[in-house]
Amino acid sequence: MIWLIALTIWVTVTAGIYLALSRDVFRCVLGLAIFGSGVNLALFVSGRIEVMHPAVVPLGETVLTNAANPLPQALVLTAIVIGFALVCFSLVLVLRLIQSAGTDDILQLRMAEPYPEDPVKPPYNGAAHEPAWPDAPHPTPSREAA
Repeated sequence: MIWLIALTIWVTVTAGIYLALSRDVFRCVLGLAIFGSGVNLALFVSGRIEVMHPAVVPLGETVLTNAANPLPQALVLTAIVIGFALVCFSLVLVLRLIQSAGTDDILQLRMAEPYPEDPVKPPYNGAAHEPAWPDAPHPTPSREAA
């Protein structure tokens, strides 16, 4: 049983990361939601999933024995509610972004902001804004240009 749960967590987290690294904005949001579900499942399993006794102390006893830990269950329930709200808000933002930009490709959205007439932020102007790596090969001047 533990191997089946571990495999399920691995598949869920892997699918979430794969989708989150996509170029499509909608897939990124969906991937983050699936990744959050995998983390919630891992946290839920940490509270001993195989025990079916309730977390109630029997009458006359002071120690709870052979019961599942209720803390991971409460944390997962809270994380599900917060994650659902976050995904809904992200989907609204993504739909508005797609509507205003006209595309859902992340590489095309990179050039979308800021607008060229924006007085606060300078527009993206190509190679001047790209990072310069120290070990990048420098172009050598050709003999014909001299």
